[in-house]
Amino acid sequence: MAQWPMSLWALLGTGLTFAMTAAGSAMVFFFRNEMKGKVQSCFLGFAGGIMMAASVWSLLIPSIEETIMRGQIGWIPAAGGFFFGGGFLYALETGVLKYRKKKNKTHEVSMLLFAVTLHNIPEGMAVGIAFAMAGITENSSMAMASAIALAIGIGIQNFPEGAAVSIPLRQRGLSRWNAFFRGSASGIVEPIAGFATALFVGSIAPVMPWLLAFAAGAMVYVVIGELIPEALEKGDSKIGTIGFMAGFLLMMIFDVAL
Repeated sequence: MAQWPMSLWALLGTGLTFAMTAAGSAMVFFFRNEMKGKVQSCFLGFAGGIMMAASVWSLLIPSIEETIMRGQIGWIPAAGGFFFGGGFLYALETGVLKYRKKKNKTHEVSMLLFAVTLHNIPEGMAVGIAFAMAGITENSSMAMASAIALAIGIGIQNFPEGAAVSIPLRQRGLSRWNAFFRGSASGIVEPIAGFATALFVGSIAPVMPWLLAFAAGAMVYVVIGELIPEALEKGDSKIGTIGFMAGFLLMMIFDVAL
């Protein structure tokens, strides 16, 4: 498969994930009052479960397998890329937190939106890398199915994530339409990151395992550092745990079945 078609596939896949973010953001029109804590816990836990499973089956395992196929040590790119991906998100988030401390409460809405937008970047990268890999690997049909499964899985988890952004924005005083547009806009970075990544990695196949693991590390950092704590704090911790397990199970089935 040629590089250009894979880039278009990446754009289509991340377009789906963006559309699901917008659909989730539209939930702001159906909640008159604030979202109940149990619902938020379930949404956040579900999103975290999907991202965690996608990091393992769609990113880390393909990274190891691709490296072994080249006759190299499988764990080195997986471990190295994973470390750098988590470190990259840590550095960015540290900068965000320092900026936040210097501002007053009038900046809370914009900082919330910025933080979520930042976390959507590795998701777009993951989809872009997956489709780019389908264009260069020997078993392209299997890689393509895996990329589609990843796009579907991230799209599904983007629905509750979109709601988890737009509804709090509404609670902080924004109009329903304003909260909807801002919540939807948080996902626009995914098509941009996915398309750009697919174009970029198509010509540097040797570092593909590192990039797969990099995206996995960034996504796991988001899950452990943001989604799981939020899921456990918003309401019933058991509901958040069940949501996480349901999301993990669904994404695992998608990836293995396809």
